Amino acid sequence: MSDKRLRTPTLLSVVAPVYDEEELIEEFVRRTCAAVAEHPFELVLVNDGSSDSTPELLDRIAATDPRVRVVHLSRNFGHQAALTAGLEHAIGDVVAMIDADLQDPPELIGDMIAQWSQGADVVYAVRKQREGETRFKLATASWFYKLFDKLAQVDLEPNSGDFRLLDRRALNALLAMTERSRFLRGMTVWVGFTQTAVSYQRDARHAGETKYTVRKMLHFSLDAIASFSHMPLQLATYAGLLSAGVAFIAIPIVIVLRVFDSYLPGFGSITIAILLLGGIQLIALGVIGEYVG
Repeated sequence: MSDKRLRTPTLLSVVAPVYDEEELIEEFVRRTCAAVAEHPFELVLVNDGSSDSTPELLDRIAATDPRVRVVHLSRNFGHQAALTAGLEHAIGDVVAMIDADLQDPPELIGDMIAQWSQGADVVYAVRKQREGETRFKLATASWFYKLFDKLAQVDLEPNSGDFRLLDRRALNALLAMTERSRFLRGMTVWVGFTQTAVSYQRDARHAGETKYTVRKMLHFSLDAIASFSHMPLQLATYAGLLSAGVAFIAIPIVIVLRVFDSYLPGFGSITIAILLLGGIQLIALGVIGEYVG
């Protein structure tokens, strides 16, 4: 029988970005505080430039509960930037990050701490079911994870989001990465350390509406793929090789047409020159892209 002792957190930090969540922020704070009450904790709430009464509610909550700290951003910087700001302000030796819309249950943090206490440095939550989401959202999410799996150089678990718990060592490694276009769920996988998963059923939104429009989701997906894949950079090389290959294939075809007097003067030589020069330029751009990558 092993006498290895389980780790216990000296201080648990729970970090949540908040944007225009006046309808549910008080319920989120209540549930989160209740979920982690058995541990010493702090709740770091990042106001991402909210335009409703969220800032006032956050200040009121922080004034009545010393365990709650609020970070106000000067404008709306976006979900990933706000989450990063909260992680930078967290001081716990264990840090959980969660969205404030109550789709991800704060009660699951207890299970994540249990995994951490047994030696896991990164614990990520995987959604078994996603209640309250449209078929379009579910389909696009599935497409994204499949495309990311094909193109990226990290093994991102399908249906995992930003709901994660990190040991301080893993968090310090994450914060040392200075990317501006941040894809935190991929970055937490990339830093390594011992990682494990817990599964859960994602609830429908408790109140309000999602802040992720189709445009934001598309932008987020492109940033994610560009951050962890060299494939877009390599497309220029492939296109250049294709163009140059067509040019070389066209050379004997033009010669044969000229022998059989079916040649249109000037057309073949101009086409070959354009394809060849264009192909060389694209290959050069691809080589530069590889070095940039």
